[in-house]
Amino acid sequence: MRYLVTGAAGFIGSHLAEALVAEGHDVVGIDSFNDYYDPARKRANADGSGVVEADLLDVDLDGLLADVDAVFHLAGQPGVRSSFGPGFELYVARNVHASGRLFEAAARRGARVVYASSSSVYGDAETYPTSEDVVPRPIAPYGVTKLCVEHLAFAHARTTGLDAVGLRYFTVYGPRQRPDMAFTPMLEALAAGTPFRLFGDGSVSRSFTYVDDAVAGTIAGMKMGRAGEIYNVGGGEEASMSEAIALAERVAGRELAIERHGAAVGDVRRTRADVAKARAELGWAPTTGLADGLRAHWEWVAGRVAAP
Repeated sequence: MRYLVTGAAGFIGSHLAEALVAEGHDVVGIDSFNDYYDPARKRANADGSGVVEADLLDVDLDGLLADVDAVFHLAGQPGVRSSFGPGFELYVARNVHASGRLFEAAARRGARVVYASSSSVYGDAETYPTSEDVVPRPIAPYGVTKLCVEHLAFAHARTTGLDAVGLRYFTVYGPRQRPDMAFTPMLEALAAGTPFRLFGDGSVSRSFTYVDDAVAGTIAGMKMGRAGEIYNVGGGEEASMSEAIALAERVAGRELAIERHGAAVGDVRRTRADVAKARAELGWAPTTGLADGLRAHWEWVAGRVAAP
């Protein structure tokens, strides 16, 4: 197969592109290398992989899709906190408008799309573990735009015949994780001996998902997902930030200095993924425990950050 991967220089996208190539597929990667975080990190992710630098908002999508069989759409504007205020315009453009353009082009081409959504669409969920049939009520503008992308996919499926599968990722971590997410700055602080900024009291918990598991779930979504369906892709282990910090300290063999701040705006108190639907329909379930995943993440960080 020949796949287009959008966001191919990003955290999950770069791992996905590598996994597809390892399976023997051809990959066309595209990334805008925007400055949401240091583009040098993305260029390091994409080193040697031939990722095309282009923006989904203005690239010739019909030309880009002309010789591909299907699309993995992982590009977008991430981050909960910065989606409040004037920055919201970027979220609308890079998540909603860009996805709309891609969906229209994919429908014209007859190409299947597997697209990234987020557990943020659930907000403070009604039940835990949270299944896909829980009513989504996002509490941050970022989650609102990801839910809008899901509705766009549904609308195009009904009107233009788009074949799309959505994946709601739950807090993915591992090597190359973005620096605005919790684990990378936490482990970088451990490596450098500098304070880590912890928002809240440490009781916030997440369904942490190792990146290799997220990639396997993404590929399974392409191969086995039913058109129009949405699947949770979440870790098998839930942990609080305090528990994750204690585990990271044991993995690193050193103590973390913590700088405490108030709870961050838009952060939900808890996530826990119900992956029964993905297990039954995709044949997928997470296999990497938090200890093993954190160890791999730590080794990546320790290899990049000079010890004090």
